[in-house]
Amino acid sequence: MSGRVNNYEVTKRRMAEKFLDYDQEGMIRRFRLDSDKDWLRVRLLRRVYEIDRAEGIVYVAENGRRTEAGFNETMTIYDVLCNAKADAALSEELVRVEGLVKAASTPSGELFGGRARRFEGRERELALACERLGGERFGKGDVAYRLPLFDFLPVVFQFWSADEEFPPSMLLLWDRNTTDFMRFETVWYAAGYVLDRLAEQVEGN
Repeated sequence: MSGRVNNYEVTKRRMAEKFLDYDQEGMIRRFRLDSDKDWLRVRLLRRVYEIDRAEGIVYVAENGRRTEAGFNETMTIYDVLCNAKADAALSEELVRVEGLVKAASTPSGELFGGRARRFEGRERELALACERLGGERFGKGDVAYRLPLFDFLPVVFQFWSADEEFPPSMLLLWDRNTTDFMRFETVWYAAGYVLDRLAEQVEGN
């Protein structure tokens, strides 16, 4: 386990160094980032992240202090700010994750079965969690919200409670042009981040 954690940290440090090669002023203009001479600021699910402009490291800025951000959100932030296509724009058409690229064949409904069980019987808490993260009711499901992954890039979360025939299930829907903002591989980091934030809120952490 420690080896995996170390590998994640090595990857984050390598990406922080690469971040410094990109045009930060261009990022500020394009994504309308709040900034000063030392920090760039970007929001994910209503949480403010600050990027050290001299070192490239991403921090969570909360409760008057900075804590280094986790792997999933760090990689998502780097990819979007550095690699989004110049003409990236939302299509307003929602698709499952396998609809983002032709090569993707994994049924998204099967990916979240284990995670869905942690929300069973806690639909009220889950709805409140979505609202605390900036969500607005949207679409079908016992709990269904459009969430601001970034202020400019949403994701739709849907949850269905168990019944006599089926276990609980959940689904994330993405704008069809999401891969113009981030690579397909990064979508999985973003998905993990969304579900972790929801779980934190539901569990009161």
